[in-house]
Amino acid sequence: MEYRTLGKTGLKVSALGFGASSLGGGVFRAVEESEAIRTVHIALDLGINIIDVSPFYGYTRAETVLGKALKGISRDKYYLATKVGRYGDEEFDFSAKRTTASIEESLARIGVDYVDIIQSHDNEYGNLDQVVNETIPALRKLQQDGKARFVGVTGYPLKIFRYLLERVEVDTILSYNHYSLNDTTLLGLLSFLESKSTGVISASPVSQGLLTSQGTPAWHPASDKVKQVCMQAASYCREQGSDISKLAMQFAVANPRIATTLVGTASPTNISKNVQWIQEPLDQALLGKVQDILRPIQDETWIVGKPENN
Repeated sequence: MEYRTLGKTGLKVSALGFGASSLGGGVFRAVEESEAIRTVHIALDLGINIIDVSPFYGYTRAETVLGKALKGISRDKYYLATKVGRYGDEEFDFSAKRTTASIEESLARIGVDYVDIIQSHDNEYGNLDQVVNETIPALRKLQQDGKARFVGVTGYPLKIFRYLLERVEVDTILSYNHYSLNDTTLLGLLSFLESKSTGVISASPVSQGLLTSQGTPAWHPASDKVKQVCMQAASYCREQGSDISKLAMQFAVANPRIATTLVGTASPTNISKNVQWIQEPLDQALLGKVQDILRPIQDETWIVGKPENN
């Protein structure tokens, strides 16, 4: 496993990180708790050392299951990130009061004394000025109190990161769906982030199911054209005896400017396969052909959160 420095935090994080959203079940499939716990153990055994979770995932179930998985494991074996601000599909609260209570609840569920990174979650659904003036200061206070080591922000629209970082200092950002085979728009933000020594976490290298052989989940916000073109690319990979998810994973992890790429799974088989994939050489010929197929929809994004934050 390769390890990279996460910006100004100085943390040496694994190039492949563990996205614990799947531990909550319900988004992609139901999950057996014992299987989920075993997946976390295998991820750690294979060298993954950063775990990202949220009270929103499974409506607190992901944090609870993760706590069971981490019980008895030395705290210096992993870096832990969780979030505040989003608690349900339509439940958001970025106030200082809720922020302070939220981290206490998360620590209790996970069974730890502190998290390495506390993040304001899905800020595009909130008031960005409130995040600047209330949420982030509350997180810094929690940092001073020893509840967290570093402070970050997460979201989908890339413009929110520039808006927030021009007004308040944060240590990390977590972006999803913006560094993958079909969307590399995160590249346009990297120089800005590097100028501030902000650690970059990317998530969902398979674009929340777009880049899989199984096809896209019905809830996915991508246009029909994007889904169809991605299916064509997946079919081409199958015809070549390969898997588009493997190519997507290898492509996402290969960029050294991105400290870690989170993959979400509650399957021991899948996490083992993912780690094996990123250690194999990238098929440049296959990559070039797939990029040609995806070109008509390259970098197409969608609206998430409040329109004014997109």
